[in-house]
Amino acid sequence: MANRKNITIKDIARMSGVSAGTVDRVLHNRGRVSEEALRKVLAVLDQIDYKPNLIARTLGSKKNYRIAVLVPDPEQDPYWELVGKGIQQAEAEWRQYGVTVEPFFFDMFDKNSYHLAAEKANESGPDGLLIAPIFYHEALPFFDVYTKGSIPYVLFNTNIPEANPLCFIGQDLYQSGHVGAELMHIGLQGDASFAVLHIYEDMHNAIHLLEKERGFRDYFQKYNGQYAHNITSYDLSNHNEEEMSEKVLRILDDPMLKGIFASTSSGTYIAASLLEKHGKNGIRLVGYDLLEKNLGFMRAGIIDFLINQNPKRQAFLGISHLANHLLFRKATPPLSLFPLEVITPQNLESYLNSEPALVK
Repeated sequence: MANRKNITIKDIARMSGVSAGTVDRVLHNRGRVSEEALRKVLAVLDQIDYKPNLIARTLGSKKNYRIAVLVPDPEQDPYWELVGKGIQQAEAEWRQYGVTVEPFFFDMFDKNSYHLAAEKANESGPDGLLIAPIFYHEALPFFDVYTKGSIPYVLFNTNIPEANPLCFIGQDLYQSGHVGAELMHIGLQGDASFAVLHIYEDMHNAIHLLEKERGFRDYFQKYNGQYAHNITSYDLSNHNEEEMSEKVLRILDDPMLKGIFASTSSGTYIAASLLEKHGKNGIRLVGYDLLEKNLGFMRAGIIDFLINQNPKRQAFLGISHLANHLLFRKATPPLSLFPLEVITPQNLESYLNSEPALVK
């Protein structure tokens, strides 16, 4: 018998006692084949555990696919800059298979900008979409449009319960907030106040941040300790740095304040810069992501814990799932949840030097 890795149509024809043309018609589902010939070919295919060379078939089909990506402008924020790098890497990897990626950027602080970008993405006629739906209410109507148009879409960063995506990629944000609270609570004695810091314009529309806060609050609510824990959330705009700094300074004036939980990567380095300037005073800072600024503050002892969301990997994997679905009809898991990786000053350097740490 021929080596299974190098099996040819002629081999299958010889083994099944039919012509090579008949085998070709069976494999590619074209033309008429008698019931007896079909039965013989299928029996041989089952015997040799035949798998079609999908990559070769795809390269030969000359079919091109377009993936639209709806994300905040990478120039607005270092977190989304990492997302942009993941998009570029995925595009470079899948280009050889006829997949093109077209980004549609929107202003991360302007819900109307999201709506306009989503309309443009849909009007471009994509074969699939990768979406960061950070504006909940503006995102909802488009999911029906995608479903009615039979356009597969993948969500990342923010999961929307009402949506029916091909896949969601990201973290369990409720558990993320829960872990943040546990990190805040380690070794803590006595009554304490905690600040949940959101740097965002439209919090009622940001369910991804609200989920983190809910997880944070529920941890302390379920904890039956002997000490009182007071949690206050603050929604701050980064459009007016002076006003934001004044608000954070008022937060720091609380003598009972023992910790700040920053729900975004940019909020993390903003809080860290103010702690560095006005004194850490034993206040624990838990935040997100391995941005360069955050790494510097962690090395300086200002940030105590970082939860890595790996935005670059999220974007890369989202495009890869769509490409595999479009090209090869490959099954995609409905949830692709990333681990809640906790980075400390002690494991930071070894993590950065490890191969799985980032998508290179």
